[in-house]
Amino acid sequence: MQILNDISLKAYNTFGIEAKAKRFVSIDSVAELKNVYTSETNTPKFILGGGSNMLLTKDVDALVIHINIKGKTIISQTEDTVFVRANAGENWHEFVLWTLKHDFGGLENLSLIPGNVGTSPIQNIGAYGVELKDTFHTCEALNLDTLEIETFTNSDCKFDYRNSIFKQEAKGKYIILNVVFKLTSKNHVLHTNYGAIAAQLEHMCISEPTIQEVSKAVISIRQSKLPDPKKIGNSGSFFKNPIISKDAFLKLQNNFPKVPHYVISENEIKVPAGWLIETSGFKGKTLGNYGVHKKQALVLVNYGDASGNDILELSKLIQKTVWRLFDINIEAEVNII
Repeated sequence: MQILNDISLKAYNTFGIEAKAKRFVSIDSVAELKNVYTSETNTPKFILGGGSNMLLTKDVDALVIHINIKGKTIISQTEDTVFVRANAGENWHEFVLWTLKHDFGGLENLSLIPGNVGTSPIQNIGAYGVELKDTFHTCEALNLDTLEIETFTNSDCKFDYRNSIFKQEAKGKYIILNVVFKLTSKNHVLHTNYGAIAAQLEHMCISEPTIQEVSKAVISIRQSKLPDPKKIGNSGSFFKNPIISKDAFLKLQNNFPKVPHYVISENEIKVPAGWLIETSGFKGKTLGNYGVHKKQALVLVNYGDASGNDILELSKLIQKTVWRLFDINIEAEVNII
């Protein structure tokens, strides 16, 4: 473990934004993590995972702690279910592929989501009708006040749409060390009715898909709509899909009869933020070396050397325009630093 000074964070955030860390350390074990906190007691700290859910708008005047703790294992397995544990520094998509290689079901719809395992519970990542909370069993997290390891159950995490206890009352108080998932080892339950999965499987001439084929369909859909962060800087979906009241939706539907929507409950309707942004005229909009992706309006992109503030100002303009046209507030999904 070595603490470095004035380190560029460009390679550590998927937006590819140039910003510097005053001090930087990469952590490979829980022991190293505890050691940093005991030896740097009065130092401001910034926790960095996969860098896929943040927008850097300035240099980080703190000790950046890069959580790079690796490892994944099968804890126990019965005829129907299996419990697997992945450490926080594991790449999320690579972990999903590992579960599929072992024919473990439950995470296939979450294929190709950027980021690391350790940050996945924080915002309860989700895609194509599946959320992390559906398979989450427990996680271990380091209490930063006591430096004791605590276990959080599914109910402890208070999961909600792109939300959890780690974004609310426990924010900044814990570092997630590992996550245990409860997956299926046979009789897998497929979720193919959300979005374009069924159509993609039909295009692939597959009528009775395996979990691996569902994953391939999801990957194909995501690759057709979302830019590869290694080629074009982005953080995936920049905004959350807003959930509005039934009355507000009926008003919206009166003005826009073909508005897509998903019924959440008797009085809650989810409206795709991408549709709101595209209808507002932003899809494909380019402002110099940054803009809105041409295939997916939810994705803001850095085509070159844009600053974090460039991206931030564009996001604010989109929010103001959507509010003016639809009277709907869309919230950023990424963390603004």
